[in-house]
Amino acid sequence: MRQHHRSTRLFGSLLLVAAAGLSSVAAAPGGGAEETATAAAPTPLGQIVPAPASAAPGGSPYEISAKTRIRVGESREARAIGGQLADVLRPSTGYPLKVTDDEGRDGIRLRLSTKDTSLGNEGYRLESGRGSLTITARKPAGLFYGVQTLRQQLPAAAEKKTGQKGPWKVAGGTIKDTPRYAHRGAMLDVSRHFFSVDKVKRYIDQMSLYKVNKLHLHLSDDQGWRIAIDSWPRLATYGGSTQVGGGQGGYYTKAQYKDIVKYAASRQLEVIPEIDMPGHTNAALASYAELNCDGVAPPLYTGTEVGFSSLCVKKDVTYDFVDDVIREIAALTPGKYIHIGGDEAHSTSHEDYVAFMNKVQPVVAKYGKTAIGWHQLTGATPAKGAIAQYWGYDATGAAEREQVVNAAKKGTKLVLSPADRAYLDMKYDKDTPLGLAWAGYVSTQRSYDWDPGTYLKGAPAESIQGVEAPLWSETLSTSAHIEYMAFPRLPGIAELGWSPASTHDWDAYKVRLAQQGPRWDALGIGYYKAPDVPWPGK
Repeated sequence: MRQHHRSTRLFGSLLLVAAAGLSSVAAAPGGGAEETATAAAPTPLGQIVPAPASAAPGGSPYEISAKTRIRVGESREARAIGGQLADVLRPSTGYPLKVTDDEGRDGIRLRLSTKDTSLGNEGYRLESGRGSLTITARKPAGLFYGVQTLRQQLPAAAEKKTGQKGPWKVAGGTIKDTPRYAHRGAMLDVSRHFFSVDKVKRYIDQMSLYKVNKLHLHLSDDQGWRIAIDSWPRLATYGGSTQVGGGQGGYYTKAQYKDIVKYAASRQLEVIPEIDMPGHTNAALASYAELNCDGVAPPLYTGTEVGFSSLCVKKDVTYDFVDDVIREIAALTPGKYIHIGGDEAHSTSHEDYVAFMNKVQPVVAKYGKTAIGWHQLTGATPAKGAIAQYWGYDATGAAEREQVVNAAKKGTKLVLSPADRAYLDMKYDKDTPLGLAWAGYVSTQRSYDWDPGTYLKGAPAESIQGVEAPLWSETLSTSAHIEYMAFPRLPGIAELGWSPASTHDWDAYKVRLAQQGPRWDALGIGYYKAPDVPWPGK
């Protein structure tokens, strides 16, 4: 996950502001004849991110007008999704866009139907023509993803919060779309630096536009404990009181955590909470002396080294602690998974590590959840149904890769987060003012140009559950920092998780990605203007 030979220097937001200044600025609509003509031409059907499974252009475009209704039928879920779409489009178009359950053949129609089983739980069909635009799905998730496709088919100015000049056209034709993988995740480290509820929600909005469906929250580490636990209150009040560099930390109350979970669910994201153990536990060890083998609490830690902390594996109180923490978090988390970390436990002997994981995994199952761990879990005995999250990289030794592949052959499922491909906190190049480089530099092309299906040679295809893009926060402390490192790379990882392998082509992708630049400008996302992408006006 993170190696100890990293730079500890932090970069301030002033440096980011300077770097973010490289980001393109969208021209105001109606700026000239050429621009108006461009705006009038709808985005070619399917020229979006992630690439759809199939797109058949044809016929007249659909145009949103002052008379447009969003027709949702009697479904409560469809009404909520239709309301979200209306909230996006009303400010920019100036149209009322009434959300109604009245049936009709015109307008934007959001339909839930169980008839087309080929759409699965997350697929959708979008049909655009002269009089109507219809999105059909079997489940609300598919309907939501169809709406995200609709947003990208509209001009970027549709995302703005002020009135803009149309027209608001969607190219004619049919898109039928289903995801390649069930797990399409993004991880946010709120332990090294604490991010408020509003900042987490902002990132949720951004990732959901690209059909990401898992939000992995790294809630505990050496530098901070970020979730209230009633049975061990000092974890949050003391262990969460600081962060990297010594600044004021913070933690989520149970009500705040539930608010994040609910908000994520409204964007079709499942929250996966992580409590890292037995290593990466200094915040817990500092909070409760009895968790230490010598009974002495260490001081709080605000640096960035790793591998020095460990829960006391042989103490019974350790497992009381684990049971309490997992029980309380499981009660707050409706999703299927709890992540138990397990990486860089350098201060835990192999024997103790195996013993610890053998005791902790059944606790996760006891409270109705499935365990996920970093891929070091495969060095122990993964429980039935457990998922190992692989964070090695191209240079990772053959023995370590073989250990993971052998576990997969025995039934352990895998989520792929190779550090030199998917880690969003790696620098783009030597001049990147934020991030780290222990896994090398990760350009936008490098982050996209790999295939999850073939990355771990020998791993059964059915073992690969999907991909996840972690964002570690040693050098990141603001939403602007998050956005600069996540964009433009996060959409590429999202495409690897969603789109068919047959669509994977850097030269085609970079053109579609470049078209997202004006959309990010409209949304106020300060992205890195990667030199390997042909941004508009470049």
